[in-house]
Amino acid sequence: MCKVPSCFKRSTIIPIPKKPKITGLNGYRPVALTSVVMKAFERLVSAYLKDITGPLLDPLQFAYRANRSVDDAVNMGLHYILQHLDKPGTYARILFVDFSSAFNTIIPHLLLSKLTQLSVPTSICQWITNFLTDRQQIVRLGKFSSETRTISTGAPQGCVLSPLLFSLYTNDCAAKDPSVKLLKFADDTTLIGLIRDGDESAYRQEVQELAVWCSYNNLELNTLKTVEMIVDFRRNTSALSPLTIMNNTVATVESFRFLGTTISQDLKWEFHIDSIVKKAQQRLYFLRQLRKFNLPQELLMQFYSAVIESVLCTSITVWFGSATKSDIGRLQRIVRTAGRIIGTSPPALQELHSSRVSKRASKIILDPSHPGHFLFEPLPSGRRYRALSTRIARHKKFLSSGHLPHEHLNLSPRE
Repeated sequence: MCKVPSCFKRSTIIPIPKKPKITGLNGYRPVALTSVVMKAFERLVSAYLKDITGPLLDPLQFAYRANRSVDDAVNMGLHYILQHLDKPGTYARILFVDFSSAFNTIIPHLLLSKLTQLSVPTSICQWITNFLTDRQQIVRLGKFSSETRTISTGAPQGCVLSPLLFSLYTNDCAAKDPSVKLLKFADDTTLIGLIRDGDESAYRQEVQELAVWCSYNNLELNTLKTVEMIVDFRRNTSALSPLTIMNNTVATVESFRFLGTTISQDLKWEFHIDSIVKKAQQRLYFLRQLRKFNLPQELLMQFYSAVIESVLCTSITVWFGSATKSDIGRLQRIVRTAGRIIGTSPPALQELHSSRVSKRASKIILDPSHPGHFLFEPLPSGRRYRALSTRIARHKKFLSSGHLPHEHLNLSPRE
């Protein structure tokens, strides 16, 4: 059996505060400080695993895969919801799942079985299993250090290999019913129930099966942080029965921050854009300070692009086309203010949105494994793509916003 040298398996855990104010032990995030040799080992194995397992992974797993991003995950989730809501008598229930210390719960022998099913060579499986077992670990907080403990469960947070191993560990967790979509971005898991005619049986069954799967695979569902959001635009609605997981009633929320994007139950973007405006305005202060020190215009522009424009364009392919003129105006005022400080006009958000949509769509078209690839269907002429049919304006605006085929997205199909 392949053995990983003991020096590869020694790590120091440094608790990092999640928030400025610490209220308990859960307020810390354990991050592993590892040796350069160990990081080199991780990168080599990580690249090898991605090459082998890539074609076999769940299409709705978006983390740590080529040509996948958080924008893709959010866009596909919203597409499933809006396409479903285009039909009469429909609504959607979205379950945002939270795991307790997800990376720390990996069972090596269960992971070994899953890697074998993904055609990973036995020698690599044994090497990874040996890497995860009998790890020497200490915790250091300030000047104080704990005694050394031997750990044989989980993967150290802060390691390059850990998120990929968790994605492979959860690869067989998928929805069986076509009316339920299970989206994953590493340990961020979202269950979308597409309900029609009030029949929630498939959705509730998938939720229960998810709970059973977690129990079997040593993952603990945090029912206190797991929440549900209901998107329902029907005119005649009645109170819906709450969702229960392991005898705990799941809380219902009106909005939720999903992979960095605030989703509201009315599918509007006011709350999300509020947070963008607040962050961007805070960063304008630093741009003004740099201007007072007479920095060259080129450096001011670089600072704007890296620090302010990056905030304004976060997930812009998700929300820009569906945002109201008022909200877009608020964002564009920040761009104009920055332009006055710098002394030149930065690119307009509309231009940035259009270029990113086209670039993203081009990559999806060339990737048959992408879950959004099937949406791009060339017309018989071969010059344009077929626009997706929509019944309501809400869906149409979303299609024009994201990297999905629409009459506003005029791309030439590639051979």
